[in-house]
Amino acid sequence: MTTADLPRYTGDASPYQGGDPYADYRTPGATGFPFAHLPDLADRRLGAGVIAANDEFFAERENLLKPEPAHFDPEAFGHKGKIMDGWETRRRRGTDGAHPFPADEDHDWALIRLGAPGVIRGIVVDTAHFRGNYPQSVSVEGACVEGSPSPAELLAADVAWTPLVPRTAIGGHAANGFAVQAERRFTHLRLNQHPDGGVARLRVHGEVVPAPGWLAALGTFDVAALENGGQVEDASDRFYSSPTHTIQPGRSRKMDDGWETRRRRGTGNDWVRYRLTEQSVIRAVEIDTGYLKGNSAGWAGLFGRDGESGEWIELLPRTRLQPDTVHRFLLDDAPAVTHARIDIFPDGGIARLRLHGSLTEEGARRLTARYGELSG
Repeated sequence: MTTADLPRYTGDASPYQGGDPYADYRTPGATGFPFAHLPDLADRRLGAGVIAANDEFFAERENLLKPEPAHFDPEAFGHKGKIMDGWETRRRRGTDGAHPFPADEDHDWALIRLGAPGVIRGIVVDTAHFRGNYPQSVSVEGACVEGSPSPAELLAADVAWTPLVPRTAIGGHAANGFAVQAERRFTHLRLNQHPDGGVARLRVHGEVVPAPGWLAALGTFDVAALENGGQVEDASDRFYSSPTHTIQPGRSRKMDDGWETRRRRGTGNDWVRYRLTEQSVIRAVEIDTGYLKGNSAGWAGLFGRDGESGEWIELLPRTRLQPDTVHRFLLDDAPAVTHARIDIFPDGGIARLRLHGSLTEEGARRLTARYGELSG
């Protein structure tokens, strides 16, 4: 998959005429981009942040990473002008009246700290509601700088920035998607607007690559957690909410902050399959049905396997669940596994799944090798 294979949007959108502001929003539709199923590495819930921007005159840089879609209020104006739900800079000007337009190299920028460093597969620069005040083009660069560098340290001359999205014309009021081919681990991004304008949201889809030294120091940790490199591989149903919510940090705060399926009729059951950080031994399990009161799963069972083609082995037998409750189970002599699957019966939802364990020697070796390969 390359960016050339994705839908392209350029040019202005029509001025807002009333009614649903998303009615003429340009997007691939319900299916989304082919990388949209991957977690957002720039999710605020993972600890991401916009740590600096050269200009945010009209709208604050922090809006870029809000998890919800951009909101538009046609009546909202402040002392600086229209209040927009995004990051918006002032209009750049040239050197004098004879040269009123900015030079080609003039541009605005924002620095983003990823919440979970990893390999980036796709980026969405969303200009929702920026119909005539979006940037003419954008570019995105990535860097891998461990620790908690300051903006000044990131902008130092010795930091290597890798081009992820070349300078590309984009469209207003549109989801502008870009496939990323760089097989590297990144911790920070630099979003450039050429020359100025507004962006509503930035989404950075990819695969988490945790630091093995940190996990080794922890010893026992949640081997399914998104921030530790766990990932949802597949699920039977995503009707009401994403199964990736089950491995987000913290407790759920409302019903749709977990995973909920449609009502099943007849036979069968729903399930989620996870890829763990690496080969691990699970010692304790938490199944949380927080905020799922009349729609929590009735029962759940947990299975694990070692490798893509390994046989599924029962880790936790089918167990009755209570609504809006944290359930805790200890496992005795569980085998080493790389994948886990939770089966719920017959349908419903869970808020969080925590699989507390530690890496095997082989799992730690493979994780360290991949980290070294991707960190260059």
